[in-house]
Amino acid sequence: MSQRRGGPRRLLSQVGRQARRRVRRSSVASVDQVLVQPSADPPQRRTESGFRPTAAGRPSVRRMPESATHAERGDGVPRWIRRYGTMSWFLIGIVIAVGMVVFATARIQVVFIAVFLALVLTSVLDPVVTAMARHMPRPLATALALLGSVLLVAGLLTYVISSVAGQWGDLAGQFGDGLEQILEFLESGPLPFHITEAEVYQLFDTWVNQAQQYLQENAGDLAGQVLNNAGTVALVFMVIALSIFVTVFFLASGKQMWRWFLNQLPARRREKMHLAAGAGWYTFSGYARGTMLIASADGVMAFVLLTIVGVPLAAPLAVLVFIGAFIPLIGAPAAMIIAAVVALAANGFVPALVVTIGIALIGQVEGHVLQPLIMGRQMSLHPVVVGLGVTAGTFLAGLLGAVIAIPILAVLWKVYATLHEPDPPIEGPLLPPRKAAEVSHQRTGGNGVRPPNGVHTRNDLRPSERGPRLPE
Repeated sequence: MSQRRGGPRRLLSQVGRQARRRVRRSSVASVDQVLVQPSADPPQRRTESGFRPTAAGRPSVRRMPESATHAERGDGVPRWIRRYGTMSWFLIGIVIAVGMVVFATARIQVVFIAVFLALVLTSVLDPVVTAMARHMPRPLATALALLGSVLLVAGLLTYVISSVAGQWGDLAGQFGDGLEQILEFLESGPLPFHITEAEVYQLFDTWVNQAQQYLQENAGDLAGQVLNNAGTVALVFMVIALSIFVTVFFLASGKQMWRWFLNQLPARRREKMHLAAGAGWYTFSGYARGTMLIASADGVMAFVLLTIVGVPLAAPLAVLVFIGAFIPLIGAPAAMIIAAVVALAANGFVPALVVTIGIALIGQVEGHVLQPLIMGRQMSLHPVVVGLGVTAGTFLAGLLGAVIAIPILAVLWKVYATLHEPDPPIEGPLLPPRKAAEVSHQRTGGNGVRPPNGVHTRNDLRPSERGPRLPE
């Protein structure tokens, strides 16, 4: 009988020793915490078949919330500090990389401007070259497209210069009559103050004397600036020549150049790089072509308006409006204000008022009809982002920064949206700030204010959903 009882007892003790060997004390950072460790000699309970270990001697393991572990390593730094510290270092690295790119771009600004112009010309002329390449070799189509573009620009400049030269004789009389009307209005108009003609001429004389004095005192500096401007003119021609040279190769063999670049990358990176670059190029080319079409429409509408009103220099002012349309938000309105001032000086107040109203109507047509119709999905930037981007670009790089800020932002956002996999969007209404503050105060041991419906704390859950309570 004792041998029968000794056999199961010996077997159970061997199983207990094996279980004690397998159980190891977990570290503080682990999520599964061993709450009760078996003792060296676990308590036993007598049964009919012999003795067996009781439940008090078994290891009890429970799953604890990960937020309760406060994973600390040997140095005692909490996990959240490590996580956010790593993110901060990543952000610092990104800022340093962007700063290095901006610095390198500033050092080779001429090359950057030439490549940017080449990309703009390529995006505008690529559809034309592709259509012509169906009937002739692509190099020949590229040459014909570039030649046609040069002839179009040359013809436009010739028309503007000839119109100015033809109207120059009549402009002096018109401006004289307009200035007399302005002086008469300032002297005897309904304004609460009056300025006589003598005061105006005295003010002009003061300005002329100050200008002459400035020229006499800074003659040497002005001569140096003239020489620098001569060098700037040569630099402008060099940039134009380089941009046309690069445009020829982009139009003729751009796809082969891009394929060669993809082949230099690792095979696992090629597809994502092609998708991101394709989305970015679609955005950039759509923005460039859309801006060109909108600028052309603004120029044509301004030319028709100024011609109907009878404002002199309608063609040059329309070209100025066309150029100003490439500067977002402020370019076209500034050019049209200049046109209104010219109308005021040459034709008087009524034509100037008509031109001002026409300027407002053209702006409405551009913002509510042309922009959504032409741009479409190419541009998905909020107006606040556009305004901040233009301002930042102006402060960083002047007029050039104002021109290139928006396409660069649009391309970067499109590339990020292509590579990024967003989480599902938030559904339902969001809590107001006051309610959110009350819920946060309650969760952190606040004043007992209950959260609104739909927001639960641990006390609002059923016992089966609460999980284990942390030890005090």
